[in-house]
Amino acid sequence: MAGASADTFEVRALPMSESPSVVLVVDDDISVRESLELLLRHEGLDVETFASAQEFLNRPRVTVPSCLVLDISLPGLNGLDLQKRIAGERHDMPIIFITGHGDIPRTVQAMKAGAVEFLTKPFSDDVLLKAIRNALERSKALLDRYTEIRALKARYAGLTAREREVMALVVVGLPNKQVGSELGISEITVKAHRGNMMRKMKAESLAELVNIATRLRLTHPPGVALPHAK
Repeated sequence: MAGASADTFEVRALPMSESPSVVLVVDDDISVRESLELLLRHEGLDVETFASAQEFLNRPRVTVPSCLVLDISLPGLNGLDLQKRIAGERHDMPIIFITGHGDIPRTVQAMKAGAVEFLTKPFSDDVLLKAIRNALERSKALLDRYTEIRALKARYAGLTAREREVMALVVVGLPNKQVGSELGISEITVKAHRGNMMRKMKAESLAELVNIATRLRLTHPPGVALPHAK
């Protein structure tokens, strides 16, 4: 880990079935780190601890379900600063802030920036464990969603240019005959492209295809006039 850039986030994606969840703890108090590590390991959770924000940033990123238990008051880069630093890269890693100071303005700032919990020391083990388990479930759901979107994008990339044009017109409700008219091809040719496109996208119905297009945020192809909404 030494020598890694603080601005570089190395990603080593693993299949979800092979990827245990991990709890990352950043706190400059060694007694807190050790007690949290003992608690979490006792609960069967994998945990890694860090004494500073910089030490955490030097850790290569592994795409597995995870959450960050973060002390808000750290030397150097504090908890809120670290939250800002990783906000754009680690949407799939919920943050649970812990602090010895019940500071309302900082709590509001942290929650607005996306923290899922803000716990004031001392807090009970049960409260922390519940927050962590909820955060890990959220992380897994997000990673599953990202994995599914990547798969959909890969399928879409496998379509020909004509199949993409047909898809764009089909999902807005045009029948095959009108799709052919818009594209200047026969209805039989449209049916052939449509069948290939549905097979490649693994869509078993028009409703499923529309859902896929929505998830991919697809727009109609340039130069193709879509019908006006009635």
